[in-house]
Amino acid sequence: MANGPADHPRIVVVTPVKDEAWILDRFLRAASAWADAIVIADQQSTDGSREIALRHGKVRLIDNPSPRYDEGARQRLLLAAAREVPGARVIFALDADEMLTANGLSGGFLERVKRLPPGSAVHMCWANVLPSGDRVWLPGDPKVFAVVDDGREHTGQEVHSTRLPVSADAPSVTVDDVLILHFQYYWWSRMKSKQRWYQCWELLNHPSKRPIQLYRQYHHMDAIPPEEIRALPKSWLSGYAAGGLDVLPEIPDKPSRWDQEVLGWILEHGARRFARLDIWDVDWAQVARRTGVAADPETVADPRTDFERRVHAWLRRTQSRATERRIRMRQRFLIPFGW
Repeated sequence: MANGPADHPRIVVVTPVKDEAWILDRFLRAASAWADAIVIADQQSTDGSREIALRHGKVRLIDNPSPRYDEGARQRLLLAAAREVPGARVIFALDADEMLTANGLSGGFLERVKRLPPGSAVHMCWANVLPSGDRVWLPGDPKVFAVVDDGREHTGQEVHSTRLPVSADAPSVTVDDVLILHFQYYWWSRMKSKQRWYQCWELLNHPSKRPIQLYRQYHHMDAIPPEEIRALPKSWLSGYAAGGLDVLPEIPDKPSRWDQEVLGWILEHGARRFARLDIWDVDWAQVARRTGVAADPETVADPRTDFERRVHAWLRRTQSRATERRIRMRQRFLIPFGW
């Protein structure tokens, strides 16, 4: 690809991948419609994701050899590869289940971003596509999805890391007319499995976090304010549909990799270690059977006491009112009991 003018940056998309075959082809077709280059960092996928990535001409596939979950490390890996694209760059950091709303393909959105000064951070909001496929949850919390690259170093953190390097004094713009279609909630059961995984990961890596903290943090989607849900505008899809792309993926009928990892932790550490986490809505013996893992059903059975079950039931009932003073006071009462 020939170098463009210095004042006309290229658009580079960077995306981490591990077993994302269910949506990866759609993501890459959508991103190829507006990006100049796409960097995929694959972390040992076994579901055909690598083969899918290699079918797309704008993709550069690199390896993430680490066995660990570390968002900061994979972001630095992707950033280094993106900076091998010559010339000025605007870097978009998207997950494989994210796409620009199709109205961003026209109307000058990308040209506006390209004209921003180096170091600028582009804040955008998620439009979380719900399982019906015709409604979205709009939480209205802008996040950094793109930067006009200025070579700044990126640190990041292991989990819930800011995706790109941004300084506190960096120029910033919030885009309100183009959003990020997010399909995590479209496959609801997979999303819930990921939230179970997060809870277990936090327990093992940040044991000072209390079970109630983890419950409230990883069940926010169970209390979506009705006023944040709206119909999915056709204009957010039509630009892709005109190019023959139906962005709504098919939902596979199989256990997610997140549940398989949680099952491994239960077998390694014992079910009792995770008793105060709300992960026991799953038949883990069935997950073991479906994935070919040898597991005595008794070792992966629900280890909760009656009291622990009642606490989880109360947390579910009060999730939508978690910030109320009365609820918070009752939560404090549970602290001496290990919650």
